[in-house]
Amino acid sequence: MSDQLPPCPECSESYTYVNGALFVCPMCGHEWNPEDGATEDAQVAVIRDAVGNVLVDGDDVTVVKDLKVKGAGGGTVKVGTKVRGIRLIEDGVGDHDIDANVPGFGRIRLKSSVVKKA
Repeated sequence: MSDQLPPCPECSESYTYVNGALFVCPMCGHEWNPEDGATEDAQVAVIRDAVGNVLVDGDDVTVVKDLKVKGAGGGTVKVGTKVRGIRLIEDGVGDHDIDANVPGFGRIRLKSSVVKKA
């Protein structure tokens, strides 16, 4: 079945599958609407860090202010904590547009306004 589906426009892998109305690439996590075609690139929102640098999936970032973590475990992510391999999310809760694995805390969502590209 994957022979008939187009390759991923982000990473060019051929393992595309259908999830509802979207095509999904399991290799890079990119999702796209097959009906949008080439117009999707024009609709992608640009996410910038605290100093205005454009962020992309896989970037390493540094936290620029102390962040209190709510929920189980709690605690504070300190200034200067380096977070590797971020993933940008479009449908985040509130302003949280980064999904990241923060050392000592695990997978959490961050705001792009509290990180700086490393």
